[in-house]
Amino acid sequence: MSNDPLSDILRLVEPRSFISGGFAAGGTWALRVPPLRQVVFAAVARGACWFRVDGQREAVWVEEGDVGLLPGRKGYILASSLTATPIDVVPATQSQEMATIGDGSGCVVLAGRVSLNPSSAALLTDVLPEVIHVRASSPRAASLRWILQELLAERTSTVPGSDIASAQLAQLLFTQILRTHLADSGTLPSGWLRAIGDERILRALRLMHDDPGRAWRLQELAKAAGMSRTRFAVHFSGVAGVAPLAYLAEWRMRLAQRRLREDDTSIAVLSASLGYASESAFSNAFKRITGVAPRNYRNAARGAAREPE
Repeated sequence: MSNDPLSDILRLVEPRSFISGGFAAGGTWALRVPPLRQVVFAAVARGACWFRVDGQREAVWVEEGDVGLLPGRKGYILASSLTATPIDVVPATQSQEMATIGDGSGCVVLAGRVSLNPSSAALLTDVLPEVIHVRASSPRAASLRWILQELLAERTSTVPGSDIASAQLAQLLFTQILRTHLADSGTLPSGWLRAIGDERILRALRLMHDDPGRAWRLQELAKAAGMSRTRFAVHFSGVAGVAPLAYLAEWRMRLAQRRLREDDTSIAVLSASLGYASESAFSNAFKRITGVAPRNYRNAARGAAREPE
């Protein structure tokens, strides 16, 4: 592994971002994107419009360079006027075409989706708020503005390679939204996302991610965070939502699940690599945390992989 916890977790989640729609609108218009049960994002490339998440009373005026990321549990509305009747749309394909509404002169919006590995998707979706709204005026949004400009250029280009360039830019956009969001981690609920945004806790996380098989002691982790053992344990639990060594045990099981799904490493070898003295100790820990024995998990994961789509 590495000492970059955010990258480690995203590798487990396997996000794959792509632009799934886009439009240029003018005049009076309103569009509603229903809940897609998938992480989605929308970015205002030009102009401005209203944005409202289902269930929220207040709409937000979003401007050129603003970006929103949603876990897909709720739909949302984009509109030039809040009195306009919304038309339901479902961005479903990676079409290179940009739809035109009215004369197309008022607002250009790019919409996208982020597909996740079903086995680990909840690791991300469970910690995302209803919406992450990054304003273009934010001092941390300069890179997002550049990505949006490049995305719009690629989406309207006929230059060879524009599809793959768009996909890579969309992936970078998603990652940058998360990184920008982490800068305000103090407002996040307890969980790994908030923990990564806490500089003192991050030092301890880096140690655990760099060597998950080591028998880390609480005192060692506290020293890395520059805190006393007691203060570190209390602060870590408040920020991450679990105790430090419980986080380590859960992270080990996340790594084990991926290995069980993806390769044929024996459970004995896997146990040793993650710091367990015996296969039975690992199996007991795995079942306690995941609810299923390692062999059963592997068989079920391999069976699902063989099922036809």
